[in-house]
Amino acid sequence: MTAAGPTPLFVAGLATTLLALAGCTQGVDGIATASVADNPLSYSQKERECMERAMFFESNRSSRDGLVAVGTVVMNRVASDAFPDTVCGVVGQKGQFAPGVMTRPMKSKALPDVQSAAAAVLKGERHPGVRKSRFFHTAGLKFPYKNMHYVLVAGGNAFYEKRSRRLVTQPVAPPPIEKTAAAATDTALSYEAPSPKADPIGAMILEEKPAPAE
Repeated sequence: MTAAGPTPLFVAGLATTLLALAGCTQGVDGIATASVADNPLSYSQKERECMERAMFFESNRSSRDGLVAVGTVVMNRVASDAFPDTVCGVVGQKGQFAPGVMTRPMKSKALPDVQSAAAAVLKGERHPGVRKSRFFHTAGLKFPYKNMHYVLVAGGNAFYEKRSRRLVTQPVAPPPIEKTAAAATDTALSYEAPSPKADPIGAMILEEKPAPAE
């Protein structure tokens, strides 16, 4: 007797479980878009506000990828000995983030989205495309330095790692992740099923007409 294979429900459940164990969340296209850091810490309301401010003033607020990417850079800096070891210390460091980042009012209908993204990052979410990057600049700008290894463009920013020149394999910023996702969506939506007229047998089945006698 042959053993029965797994049911579709079992396979879907297993996939969801594995995705959760891998620390990923799914975007609207069903592709894993974020990772979760190990042992997330608790943060004060002040630190949450500092994270929100970095995201609010540094990223296009319509892009969750961009918001989480900025937050990931902040947390990468917190974990680095080269930067302050607190969220507010990193965001408030002189000359590192947008002017007035710690004092300007945050007025936008997108503020709830920013707050949600900030909370997610402080709970451990990280943008996998950012990797270990601790730097970014406005997308579209170009610099003569040879140690900039680009990893992601999102939310109007180009994220990069500083590497030895011989280890730089991506010296040019890639296309924005939002543009890549939109192109994938357009490709999926542009698919058209073949016309039934192209398949006489299929057309007769759809029209519930018997096939002609042979």
